[in-house]
Amino acid sequence: MTLTFSTQTDFATPLYLIENESDALAALPQAAQDWAAANGFTGGLGQSLAVPSTSGKIDMALVGLGTAAARKRKRFGAVAARGKLPEGVYQLASTHEDAITQEFALGWLLEGYRFDRYAKQSTPKAQLIAPNGVDAARLEAIAAGELTTRDLINTPAEDMGPDELELAVRKLAEAHGAEISTILGKALLDQNFPMVHAVGRAATRAPRLIDMRWGDEGPTLTLVGKGVCFDTGGLNLKPGASMGLMKKDMGGAATVLGLAQMIMALGLKLRLRVLIPAVENAVAGNAFRPGDILTSRKGLTVEINNTDAEGRLVLADALALADAEKPDLIVSMATLTGAARVAVGPDLSPFYATKTADADALRKGAQSSADPVWEMPFWDPYEAMIEPGIADLDNAPKGGFAGSITAALFLKRFVTDSPRYMHFDIYGWNPTAAPGRPKGGVGMGARALLDALPEMLEL
Repeated sequence: MTLTFSTQTDFATPLYLIENESDALAALPQAAQDWAAANGFTGGLGQSLAVPSTSGKIDMALVGLGTAAARKRKRFGAVAARGKLPEGVYQLASTHEDAITQEFALGWLLEGYRFDRYAKQSTPKAQLIAPNGVDAARLEAIAAGELTTRDLINTPAEDMGPDELELAVRKLAEAHGAEISTILGKALLDQNFPMVHAVGRAATRAPRLIDMRWGDEGPTLTLVGKGVCFDTGGLNLKPGASMGLMKKDMGGAATVLGLAQMIMALGLKLRLRVLIPAVENAVAGNAFRPGDILTSRKGLTVEINNTDAEGRLVLADALALADAEKPDLIVSMATLTGAARVAVGPDLSPFYATKTADADALRKGAQSSADPVWEMPFWDPYEAMIEPGIADLDNAPKGGFAGSITAALFLKRFVTDSPRYMHFDIYGWNPTAAPGRPKGGVGMGARALLDALPEMLEL
């Protein structure tokens, strides 16, 4: 599957985006106005209408933009029309603000996504020529990266374990001329990644740390993605209802890989490193236990009070490795806590930043990319909550308060030498179908970060 614009330029059908309760309809030919009135087309968000000529062929297509208030409530809402339009190639004929055109064009591409690995899926037949004023190659690269993320998350763990996740990284590295290395199984202990090994040692598929590098000039960016390919909860076994979506617990890894693909495809002038601790948190006689105290790569000891808080453990060792190089910016992405979902729901990407300027740049990037984020605090007064006394750190503080914040504070303890750190506590899943975002795996925060990187790293 590819998400691209049509390259056909002849015989395209004009497509007009019509705002609800605007004068745009009145500017159309009288026959089109009459047809719209007869069919109840008002420009409501996501409405579509094919307008025939006197010969019965499609003369033009109308798509509803709704009102500004409606668009705020449903991003990409207009592209719901794509699946309703007849097969053909369309070309935007109306003029709008750049932000509206940009969101419509990107949403149109994303609306074409279907996860069809296991069953055939019907796809929209309507195609769009890239609108004037948009960077078609950039939007296609973004859509391709998002496709990668969605496919990786949607694939069940039987076919997306640590082995398959590594293979996906290798294919991505080969496609873009990146270098890749992997530390596998017992070698994790030999090379001082004890927490990655501890979390993954009970699974039949060996744990590993995947390390990809790309670029030889510019500032340094390290992306760290949680790659827990399935999370049973370990000996603190999840109930069945909570385990049902745990194929998505590698959503952080999938999202950083999608972002890395965008960066490499667009040729950003930076030096990129991607670190993915890839494990399966399984149940067996050699599983790590509640009450165990693990010594991390950083030398900090961690008391295990819940084996279902495993993501921060594998990320901690990877962050310690990243921190040793002191890159200009470290970003971690993880489906880390249910507390983040309670705080902001499934649609927003909570993030933490050590520098206010980075947070400001990200908010601007979120606006321009239709990829909403929400800043959460590295709240120093809560540091005591992750200090159990018997060890340096507690992986699952008791009390049930501020779970996303305490997890972020835990991770921050492993980034001590690098100047800037950002952490995303994402969901990685769209629970109900929406325009441009079918139910299932979804990238969160990657587009916002991509748009913010030029300001953050002065590219």
